[in-house]
Amino acid sequence: MTTEQIFLDERSTDRDQVLANAARAASGLEAIGVREGDAIALLLRNDFAFIEATQACALLGAYCVPINWHGKPDDVSYILDEARVLVAHADLIAPLRGALPAGLIVLMVPTPNEVEIELGKTGEPMPDDIIWPDWLSGHAPWTGEPKRSRATLIYTSGTTERPKGVKRRPSSPEQASAYAELMRTVYGVTKGCRVLIGGPLYHASPNACLRQAIAQAELMLLQTRFDAERTLAAIERHRITHAVMVPTMFIRLVKLPEQVRRRYDVSSLSWIIHTGAPCPPEIKAELMAWWGPVIYETYGGTEVGAVMLSTPQDWLAHPGSVGRLTPGARIAIYGDDGSPVAPGGIGEIFVRQPALADFTYLNQDEKRRQIERDGLISVGDVGYMKDDRLYLCDRRSDMVISGGVNIYPAEIEQALVQCPGVRDCAVFGIPDDDLGETLMAVVEAAPDATISADDIRAFLRPRLARYKVPRDITFQDSLPREESGKIFKRRLRDPFWESTGRRI
Repeated sequence: MTTEQIFLDERSTDRDQVLANAARAASGLEAIGVREGDAIALLLRNDFAFIEATQACALLGAYCVPINWHGKPDDVSYILDEARVLVAHADLIAPLRGALPAGLIVLMVPTPNEVEIELGKTGEPMPDDIIWPDWLSGHAPWTGEPKRSRATLIYTSGTTERPKGVKRRPSSPEQASAYAELMRTVYGVTKGCRVLIGGPLYHASPNACLRQAIAQAELMLLQTRFDAERTLAAIERHRITHAVMVPTMFIRLVKLPEQVRRRYDVSSLSWIIHTGAPCPPEIKAELMAWWGPVIYETYGGTEVGAVMLSTPQDWLAHPGSVGRLTPGARIAIYGDDGSPVAPGGIGEIFVRQPALADFTYLNQDEKRRQIERDGLISVGDVGYMKDDRLYLCDRRSDMVISGGVNIYPAEIEQALVQCPGVRDCAVFGIPDDDLGETLMAVVEAAPDATISADDIRAFLRPRLARYKVPRDITFQDSLPREESGKIFKRRLRDPFWESTGRRI
């Protein structure tokens, strides 16, 4: 038995056992007709079964399709139309019982005991259900020749439409080698490191790190949900060296009381990579003052991979940037008229990383063609280049046009989250008969904080132009968010627009 361990919160197993289970799963999937290029959907929280199923797909050359299990049953069923097999936690499959596509084979994973089950989602098995652990035990490990491994088929988050499946062609040997080197450059995972994956594996970055860590790490820790102090305790206990996080986690960490911060030894940390959203520069600076120069940042997307990388040293010299191009990557910034902007000009970002095989949106080739320009791909972000480094303004879809002026909510959120008493926030545009749109801020106050809309405006006025200070500010006990902490801004914004007959 190896010493390499995999932890899921407080539970643990070793890598040999997970890989043996993956080989049994590959035999089982092959026995029920799964072939190279088929799609295997995963409706799973972070769990050992997630790793086992992912590795089984790699052996068979099948596409692994992780699903955001927070989605509505209709959205999940839509994704399942393309799948041959579904591997799902018992309680997550319960709402889909009457909506599963005909012919879909379901392998049920018992819901972990520590998970709090929503009312009506008991996940009790039906007589014909196939239970994952029992099913694995009925198959010998697969011994066939490994097939050409496929990339994970991840669905992008839908904003005003259904999510789109990013399906890549199989990589050439040259691309596979370049991609492996790119992942080492971005995640820093090498033999002997100890990795914490702090986000859900249905997201692209945690999923990519998982594939590196399962082959290299001495220890890997998966978390089922993020808690700031529990994460510090885990870093100390397991002597974590590498981690994948998102900016919301950083915000929660730096807002811990100083006496809580000092309680834990985080000196083992050497490489923390974050992506997924812009990080407020003040938050990142404070975290590096606490943890040391260990915070790396990557920019890209499900469609384009990691195209920019900021090292701690480079970010400290150029705060606010998301870094420089990764090896081989290209970038161009285009204005609204479709022509390249002048140096330093703001526009839509188009990029390409040739280490990743080309892709299409599953059954939506036309949408794929719409986002390409001069061989480069846009993921909908707006920004500018300065000193060979990229600076982000916001998502194009989040941009607010108020009285003919472009306003980027991300800039306002980065300032607002610094306000004492604010735990988190979301800023977006709402309809206005005069200006077209006006700014709304929804604030989640810190526990026991007493803060008003006037307090927030007073805090923002010295920091932002007057027109960027939200006219409307409201409070909620908690903001709708994913397990990673990322806010579902669409759920906050949509009700304001439903009766207007327009989106902007």
